[in-house]
Amino acid sequence: MPEGRPADLDWVRAAPEEEDGPGPWIELAFGADDTVYLRTTDAPDNVVTTTRKKWDAFVLGVRAGEFDHFVEGV
Repeated sequence: MPEGRPADLDWVRAAPEEEDGPGPWIELAFGADDTVYLRTTDAPDNVVTTTRKKWDAFVLGVRAGEFDHFVEGV
Protein backbone atom coordinates (compact mmCIF):
# COMPACT_ATOMS: atom_id res chain seq x y z
CA MET A 1 0.00 0.00 0.00
CA PRO A 2 1.48 3.38 -0.96
CA GLU A 3 2.63 5.53 1.91
CA GLY A 4 0.02 7.86 3.39
CA ARG A 5 -3.03 5.94 2.14
CA PRO A 6 -5.12 4.06 4.72
CA ALA A 7 -5.08 0.30 4.16
CA ASP A 8 -8.67 -0.22 5.26
CA LEU A 9 -10.50 1.83 2.61
CA ASP A 10 -13.85 0.48 1.44
CA TRP A 11 -13.75 1.03 -2.34
CA VAL A 12 -17.06 1.45 -4.17
CA ARG A 13 -17.17 0.81 -7.91
CA ALA A 14 -19.12 3.28 -10.05
CA ALA A 15 -20.52 0.81 -12.59
CA PRO A 16 -24.01 -0.21 -13.66
CA GLU A 17 -25.35 -3.08 -11.52
CA GLU A 18 -25.62 -5.42 -14.52
CA GLU A 19 -21.94 -4.93 -15.43
CA ASP A 20 -19.55 -7.55 -14.11
CA GLY A 21 -16.69 -7.08 -16.55
CA PRO A 22 -13.27 -5.66 -15.75
CA GLY A 23 -14.09 -2.10 -16.86
CA PRO A 24 -12.07 0.00 -16.41
CA TRP A 25 -14.32 1.57 -13.81
CA ILE A 26 -13.91 4.46 -11.42
CA GLU A 27 -13.80 3.52 -7.75
CA LEU A 28 -14.02 5.81 -4.76
CA ALA A 29 -13.56 5.52 -1.03
CA PHE A 30 -14.29 7.90 1.81
CA GLY A 31 -11.56 8.22 4.41
CA ALA A 32 -12.02 8.61 8.14
CA ASP A 33 -10.88 12.21 7.93
CA ASP A 34 -12.45 14.41 5.21
CA THR A 35 -10.58 12.79 2.34
CA VAL A 36 -12.19 11.21 -0.72
CA TYR A 37 -10.00 8.78 -2.69
CA LEU A 38 -10.53 8.11 -6.43
CA ARG A 39 -8.89 5.53 -8.68
CA THR A 40 -9.58 3.45 -11.78
CA THR A 41 -9.70 -0.33 -11.81
CA ASP A 42 -7.02 -0.53 -14.50
CA ALA A 43 -4.52 1.53 -12.44
CA PRO A 44 -5.47 0.99 -8.77
CA ASP A 45 -2.17 2.32 -7.41
CA ASN A 46 -2.73 5.70 -9.07
CA VAL A 47 -5.01 7.42 -6.54
CA VAL A 48 -6.29 10.99 -6.61
CA THR A 49 -7.60 12.66 -3.46
CA THR A 50 -9.97 15.51 -2.77
CA THR A 51 -12.05 16.73 0.15
CA ARG A 52 -15.62 15.67 0.88
CA LYS A 53 -16.82 19.26 0.36
CA LYS A 54 -15.23 19.42 -3.12
CA TRP A 55 -16.56 15.95 -4.01
CA ASP A 56 -20.09 16.94 -2.98
CA ALA A 57 -19.83 20.13 -5.10
CA PHE A 58 -18.65 18.05 -8.08
CA VAL A 59 -21.56 15.61 -7.73
CA LEU A 60 -24.04 18.48 -7.56
CA GLY A 61 -22.46 19.96 -10.71
CA VAL A 62 -22.79 16.64 -12.55
CA ARG A 63 -26.43 16.35 -11.54
CA ALA A 64 -27.06 19.93 -12.72
CA GLY A 65 -25.53 19.20 -16.13
CA GLU A 66 -22.56 21.55 -15.70
CA PHE A 67 -20.19 19.09 -17.40
CA ASP A 68 -22.43 17.86 -20.22
CA HIS A 69 -20.44 19.80 -22.80
CA PHE A 70 -17.49 17.45 -22.19
CA VAL A 71 -19.46 14.50 -23.60
CA GLU A 72 -21.40 16.12 -26.42
CA GLY A 73 -21.32 13.84 -29.45
CA VAL A 74 -20.12 10.81 -27.47
